[in-house]
Formats: sequence, structure tokens, C-alpha cells
Amino acid sequence: MGEQQYVKFPQEVIDEYAALGVDLPALFSAGHLGTRMGVEILEASADRVVGTMPVEGNTQPYGLLHGGASAVLAETLGSVGSMLHGGSSKIAVGVDLNCTHHRGVRSGLVTGVATPVHRGRSTATYEIAISDEEGRRVCSARLTCLLREVQLPAAD
Repeated sequence: MGEQQYVKFPQEVIDEYAALGVDLPALFSAGHLGTRMGVEILEASADRVVGTMPVEGNTQPYGLLHGGASAVLAETLGSVGSMLHGGSSKIAVGVDLNCTHHRGVRSGLVTGVATPVHRGRSTATYEIAISDEEGRRVCSARLTCLLREVQLPAAD
């Protein structure tokens, strides 16, 4: 399949998780849908996650950005925010995703911004606004993730 690809994260986020023993790029490495679709994380914290995705290669038969591609971007960004909120002792698993598509996009990059609506002990909900290069809203999404304790392997 060629060279290994990774979803890109800001270096300070990679360093923070590396200090906790988590290889963040490997966690989101090639073979994962977001990577295949060209998602790039530009900013990541529990308070705000920003990422982009190219329209090219992610279109439906009419040449417009596929609604499912917007859903992938939304779930990726909301999941990253939920994961960062939960910390290294929890994993974030999406349990509900809602997307409303407002306009079509034929080219360029779309940018998603995920911000928290609710951050609890067992769930996190993020609102994701996806816009085109002119700043026009393309999609409004909401993702709820279940935060589950990491199950460590049993010692021998």
C-alpha cells in the first residue's frame, strides 16, 4: 500500500500524549477512514478541535462533497475532542451522530470546528460546524461519545 500515512496532530498534542505513553499518530494511523479521506487535525484540545478535509476524492456521483464524508470529518473531530476530554485512562466511542447538510461543495478544502456541548464522566457531546473555503456553513453536526475506561491486559 506504500508509505504509512498518519492523521496529523499539532506537535504539542503529540508530545503531551507521548508523555503519558500514548502514540497518538499511531492511534489514528493509516487504514483508518479519516486518514484515507485526507483529514488533517490543525488544532486539538478538549475545548476545541479544528481539522480539514479535501473535497477532491470525497465526492458523490454529482461531483459534490459526499454527505458521508462530512460525517467522517465530524465524527473524527468530535471523537478527538472527546478523547482529549476523557484523558489517557479512557477511550471515546461514538454512539450518536447527527448531520444536517446545508450546501454543496465541489472543490477545495472543508474545515470543521468541534466545540463541546457537554463534557461529563461517562459521555461527551460535541457540536461540529463544517464550512467551505469562503466560510459558508456546509454541515452542522453533533456527536455524542461514550467514555469507557481503558481495559489493560491482565498481567501474566
